[in-house]
Amino acid sequence: MNAVDPAPIALFAFNRPAHLRATVEALLRNDGARDSDLFVFCDGARGPADERAVGQVRELAHSIRGFRSVEVIERGSNIGLADSIISGVTRVCGDFGRLIVVEDDLQTSPYFLRYMNDALRMYADESSVASIHGYWYPGAGSVPETFFLRGASCWGWATWSRGWSLFERDGRKLLGQLKDRRLTHEFDLDGAMAYTRMLKDQIAGRNNSWAIRWHASTFLLGKLQLWPGRSLVRNVGFDGSGTHCGLSDEYGVELSPIPIEIKRIEAVESEQARAALIGYHRSSRRPLPARILGRVRRMAGI
Repeated sequence: MNAVDPAPIALFAFNRPAHLRATVEALLRNDGARDSDLFVFCDGARGPADERAVGQVRELAHSIRGFRSVEVIERGSNIGLADSIISGVTRVCGDFGRLIVVEDDLQTSPYFLRYMNDALRMYADESSVASIHGYWYPGAGSVPETFFLRGASCWGWATWSRGWSLFERDGRKLLGQLKDRRLTHEFDLDGAMAYTRMLKDQIAGRNNSWAIRWHASTFLLGKLQLWPGRSLVRNVGFDGSGTHCGLSDEYGVELSPIPIEIKRIEAVESEQARAALIGYHRSSRRPLPARILGRVRRMAGI
C-alpha cells in the first residue's frame, strides 16, 4: 500500500442503529473518507431481546456507501466488546500494518481522519510512540497543539502493528509488573484516577475491559500516545443506551472547528498536559472514591 494512502478504519457496533448512523455520517464528512477502507465489526445478539436491534445495525452496515470500500464482519454469536475489538484490531493491523479505531458512539470532527493519518505518517518510525488519540477533555486547561502522554486511551484512536503487538491480554501479569515496579500511584495519575482498581476488577471478572489492559500494556513499557490540544471526538454514548455507558454529560465537548496541526515534537510525556489531566480529574465536587471510580469506568469502556 502506498505510504500516502489513508489508514483503514475499524468501526465496532452492536445494537444501537441510531448511534451507528450518526457515527458513519460524521465520518463521511471527513476529508479522506472516500479514499478510506471501512471495516464494520458487528457483534452478535446476547439473546432474543437484542435480535431486532442487532439486525437493524447489520442492515445499516451493509447499506453504507461513500468509502473506498466497505466490509461488514458479522459475529455469529455475542463475543462482547473486548473480544470484538481485540480480534478486529488484530485482523486489520495484520492486513494493513496500521488502522484507525472508532466505536459506534463516537462522533468525529471533519478533521479527525486528517489528524489521524497525518500523525500515523509522522510517527510511523518513532518506536516510543505506540498510538494516536483524538479526544481531549472539556475545560482541562491550556495544553499544546499536540502532546504526548504515557499509556493509551481509547476514544477514537489509531496505531500501527508495532504498537498493537505490545498489547498484553493477561491483566494479572500487568498488575504484577505495576506492583513490582511500584508504579501503581503513577499509573493512577497520582491518585486522580482508579486505573489499578479497574485492572483488579478485570482480573476478578467484574469487568472485561480491553482498554485498561491496553493502557497498562503501553504504560509499563514507557510508550507514548499523541493527543490533540482540541478534541476531534465527541462521545455520545452516555445517554443510557449502551452496555458500558451510563447517563452522563461530564465528557461533553465541542469538536474543534479547525484542523489540528501536526508537526514533529519531541517524543516525551508533556508535564503540562499531565498536570492538566490530573487537575481535571480532581475537579469534581463528588466524593473522591465515587468520582474516580465512575470516571475510569466510563473512560475504560466498562
